[in-house]
Amino acid sequence: MIDRTIAIHNVYVMLAYAFRAIRSPGTGRIATERFDHLHDLLAEVLVRGAGTQVKRGLHHDYLHRSDELTTVRGRIDVARSVAARSTTRGRLVCAFDDYEPDTPHNQALKSVIVLLIRHGTVTPQRKTALRRLLPYLDAVTLVAPTSIRWDRLTYHRANSSYRLLLGVCELVVRGLLPTEEAGSTKLASWFADDTMSSLYERFLREYFAFHHPDFSPGASTVAWDLDEPSVVGRQQLPVMRTDVMLRRGKRTLIIDAKYYGSSMQVTPWGKATVHSANLYQILAYVKNEDVNRDGSVGGMLLYARTDAAEQPNVDVVVQGNRIGARTLDLNRPWRELAAQLEDACSWLDA
Repeated sequence: MIDRTIAIHNVYVMLAYAFRAIRSPGTGRIATERFDHLHDLLAEVLVRGAGTQVKRGLHHDYLHRSDELTTVRGRIDVARSVAARSTTRGRLVCAFDDYEPDTPHNQALKSVIVLLIRHGTVTPQRKTALRRLLPYLDAVTLVAPTSIRWDRLTYHRANSSYRLLLGVCELVVRGLLPTEEAGSTKLASWFADDTMSSLYERFLREYFAFHHPDFSPGASTVAWDLDEPSVVGRQQLPVMRTDVMLRRGKRTLIIDAKYYGSSMQVTPWGKATVHSANLYQILAYVKNEDVNRDGSVGGMLLYARTDAAEQPNVDVVVQGNRIGARTLDLNRPWRELAAQLEDACSWLDA
């Protein structure tokens, strides 16, 4: 199995970009600290982030309640009052809304803090700091981390500061917190590849959105460049959804992010080549996007680098379009990693 490692420092930077928290308070301080364990990094993000949130005020929301009360509050539930014979006790069942901190966002935050305290490889000092946060969450229900519906947590102006916090919480739960060896500064496969792949794609997209908004970065879909008569079975064609699409002037660059255990395929004769399916995929994106057939669209496969002896390194022109495959070394210092990303932008030069 090919080993793929990521410097723990870069994990935080990726999280900060992916969850749009690169300008959040404490980002710079955390990025310069040394962490020997992934758990310590995640604990520090929660300590600082949740601490700031407590000072700012925990997220509150109107939660629907129903209770038997001696005074009328909200709407009287006549049917339930009669069924429970509440009136014989001088009470009424009322339905009302309470403005409370016991929201799904805070429930997820509290549950993961407890999970890290109990099962994480976290320094005693950070465990103490995490415990100090719990009294501020007394009014919040402790739920099973596996019951949290991450896809139902929504964000708006009032709770946007929870993006990074709950992004970290989700990764903690999905990763089940595997232990790193003491002194390690690298992160091996700490949770499923599909989860890490999603983070990698999101990081790339948000990096370009933050540093190059003029390139209109986004995950656009590419329409099939069909001839007019070709309409039979159109609805059965697969959707071509890109990971990152950058535009400058008349030029377009489509980047397809790949996070695999092995970035090369090996033929029966021992020859290492770029994955065929990946190459055909990026070529299909480029050819269908280049409707003018003028070579203004290029495509790049951007693999997370592994420790294999041979790495993808392709830069060719196929029927007028520039197609490439290269790697992004997530275990290099952040300055070098960023330079690799900036170099990819040079493909948009005329």
